[in-house]
Amino acid sequence: MVRLFDTIDEANMPWILAADRALREALGESLIDLVPSYTTLMLHYDCRRLGHAEALRLVESALARLEPATAALGQRHEIPVWYDPSVGPELARVAQRAGLSVDEVVHRHCGRDYHVFALGFAPGYAFMGLVEETLATPRLATPRRRVPAGSVAIAERQTAIYPLQSPGGWNILGRTAVPLFEQARRGEPLLMPGDRVRFAPVSREEFERQGGDTAPLEAAA
Repeated sequence: MVRLFDTIDEANMPWILAADRALREALGESLIDLVPSYTTLMLHYDCRRLGHAEALRLVESALARLEPATAALGQRHEIPVWYDPSVGPELARVAQRAGLSVDEVVHRHCGRDYHVFALGFAPGYAFMGLVEETLATPRLATPRRRVPAGSVAIAERQTAIYPLQSPGGWNILGRTAVPLFEQARRGEPLLMPGDRVRFAPVSREEFERQGGDTAPLEAAA
């Protein structure tokens, strides 16, 4: 585990991306996998090719000359979302906690770009942030057993899209028809660390036209 920072911050990403690139170059064919996250990179290398002492030397050498990557390395995605209590049952909860109207919650959730910090939990599941502090809402006390694919949610200052039906304890605000899991299954996740995401509200009619699932989701207990 290579730790660069102790706290989550958007300013970390240029350094995390630069470290990712430098470590890939340094370890070459000895590298098995490299997983960037908010503050760390999990490095898997082939111990049959590379001893521990040599791996440490390569890591230290790569990081010693590190320079932050440019923001242009990642892509910017606009994700259409149908925000509605029928598919976003925690909209009212988030609004009440923040002292805002539901419309203002939607406006603020769509009002900034979110950095993709890491992939995990499920294929194509991107952990993004940072949600503005006003909207930050704790996870549900009891996670749902089934969250529909495409559900757009927040937990504290993170936001994410569930790529496939799965359990989940985040606050659901709406739903998108973008097929994240299908792309991840082909080995080409739509969202990658370093990318930026901007959510855009769409009507029910537009959501249906895009092939979205309008089946309602009950509010959490």
